[in-house]
Amino acid sequence: MNEISKTNWSRDELIVAFNLYCKTPFTKINANGKAIMELATILHRSPSAVALKLANFARLDPALQERNISGMRHGSKREAEIWNEFSLDWENLAYQSELILARLKNESIENSTGIVKEGLPREGRERDVTVKARVNQSFFRQTILASYNNKCCITGISAPELLIAGHIIPWAVDKTNRMKVALHY
Repeated sequence: MNEISKTNWSRDELIVAFNLYCKTPFTKINANGKAIMELATILHRSPSAVALKLANFARLDPALQERNISGMRHGSKREAEIWNEFSLDWENLAYQSELILARLKNESIENSTGIVKEGLPREGRERDVTVKARVNQSFFRQTILASYNNKCCITGISAPELLIAGHIIPWAVDKTNRMKVALHY
């Protein structure tokens, strides 16, 4: 078993922790969560350390603040820096966080994000594919589902395979806000 790190969190570690924060409903942030345990293994940290880091990010979440819910009362300045960096450039940071996570997992970006390769051309054929948009759509979907506890915000249906994440303003119309999501409603 790999030794548990007790060093300060690196920038890349904070970015992938924030990535997981975005994809995890607030009520599911605990050391026993499957995704938290998986990230802990990848980062060589304890599940408790990862869960605590996610709770530290929760203190910065305006959606939780509006509901008078707070995460941990204290955290690091670096968590706030990562939060602010994402807030200013969701599209780029979402993609960068998925790239870092794929690298840490020693996987391709497509495998790491679970992008379905069905429908892609067979050998001998060419087709232009924009991976960044597909990665970001996967991130956006997971973030939206987490924000609504994996339920439809209108009907309450809790079958993720039936749910899609849509943009209120079309993707092509509002480039600055197309990846911006309100976390943890």
